[in-house]
Amino acid sequence: MAKAKTAKESLAVMTNLVLPNETNNLGNMFGGELLASMDRISSISAKMHGGSFLVVTASVNHVAFNIPIPMGSTVKLESKVTRAFKSSMEVYVDVYVYDYENCVYNQTNSGIYTFVAVDNDNKPVQVPELIPESEQEIERYEAALRRKQLSLILAGRMNPADAHELKSLFFAE
Repeated sequence: MAKAKTAKESLAVMTNLVLPNETNNLGNMFGGELLASMDRISSISAKMHGGSFLVVTASVNHVAFNIPIPMGSTVKLESKVTRAFKSSMEVYVDVYVYDYENCVYNQTNSGIYTFVAVDNDNKPVQVPELIPESEQEIERYEAALRRKQLSLILAGRMNPADAHELKSLFFAE
């Protein structure tokens, strides 16, 4: 298996201007346009972590449309792999809009995507382990396991009694 990688090695950043054809009748960026951009940037992070393997979107686990993004806005998306499992990787995407008046980026939205690394025959392949370093990376790394366990339980692929990370949130040991 490939050498473990840090989360920062998968950092991808994309900046874009919201144009009229990307907006709805309220003058805000279409949610679908934002989702496509988030999928694109998160796939780059997954590819950077997975290396020479192909990556495919397995799921969009969560997207929060917290603040509308008006036409003409400068939007920055940042993504990083938050955890690598056997062949899958969770990627977190943060979306920011630039405030020209105060010269700062403000977070408007976020999303969590899951990708699977595959070979040329579309068979899952093992990906490198992820080493979180910063406090935020460690928090997201730990939360990724809870999200995976919940997903497996809901899909009927894990017994709730075996979800030790989830149980620790609700029951004292």
